[in-house]
Amino acid sequence: MASGDFKEIAKIAKKTKCKIKIDTKRGLPFLVHRYKKRKIFFVLLLAMIILIAVSSNFVWNVDIREENGQELENIEKDIEEAGLKSGEWKAKIDTKEIINKIRLQRKDIAWVGIELKGTNAIVKIVKADEKPEIIDEKEYCSIISDKVGIITKINAQTGTANVKVGDTVNLGETLINGWMEGKYTGIRYVHAKGEIQAKVWHTKYKNIPYNATEKTETGNLENHYSIKFNNFEINLSKKLSKFEIYDTIETENKMKIFSNFYLPISIIKTTNKEVKEEQKTYQIEEAKNLGIQQLQEELNNEIEDKESIVNTNVNTYEKEDSIDVYVTYEVLENIGTNEKIVF
Repeated sequence: MASGDFKEIAKIAKKTKCKIKIDTKRGLPFLVHRYKKRKIFFVLLLAMIILIAVSSNFVWNVDIREENGQELENIEKDIEEAGLKSGEWKAKIDTKEIINKIRLQRKDIAWVGIELKGTNAIVKIVKADEKPEIIDEKEYCSIISDKVGIITKINAQTGTANVKVGDTVNLGETLINGWMEGKYTGIRYVHAKGEIQAKVWHTKYKNIPYNATEKTETGNLENHYSIKFNNFEINLSKKLSKFEIYDTIETENKMKIFSNFYLPISIIKTTNKEVKEEQKTYQIEEAKNLGIQQLQEELNNEIEDKESIVNTNVNTYEKEDSIDVYVTYEVLENIGTNEKIVF
């Protein structure tokens, strides 16, 4: 019951000679009464309320969401330079102006959207696809080479083949001319179409020293913590590591009350992982095999269709203190791009 109604119940209990026992008391007045002597508690509570109220007028977190997990280089810096960063007053943020600045700065972005939720700024980005210029079917065009290679197959559906199987072609060389010549019709221009396959080369290089220093983790680690108030950081422990050689990983967790209400407070965790260095000595053959293995892994990650690989060439050049390793994959690929005929 409400505290005001309790007095009426007490009068009735007195007349009926009944006893009243209060089981629990709930509500702000009772809470204040209970902690009225704890001034520090109320001062901190009041300070926290003021902090939250003031903080709600600022952006304390910029959440960049790129479509399909595609990463855009230096996008955080460009967004910050456009006027959206942590600690910015929300009333001064013009999302349309920021979007226009980003679009003018970046040619690899198809769409940008900014949404302010609480103290969180959500930036959604769609990366622009790199597509060749599409020439209308009614336009006259030729097909030119977009790669260096040796022609293994050419089939001109419309137009006139300018190269034959076995020819080596360079970038920009015409493969199929955008015209056809008839005995009675003479030369007439067309929109060249055809299938061109060529053997192209993918080459990787690496230098392997005979004497190298290798690092391996020992499994030992140490954690240090600090609190960051906007740009002011307070260390909670000594930053100096007890390890002689180590790698450092730093993670920052921003404090928030709700899903989109961040505070200008972060907990920074610094993890030092101890590593040991070992001097490794390779014989010439060992260094060569190591280089070949590493380069083949890189090439295999680049080439999706492994069945298109027709040959592998390895070249090595021995030096006094190291060996240069070159690995080349010969790959069958479709080549050619349209180029508009300008009269």
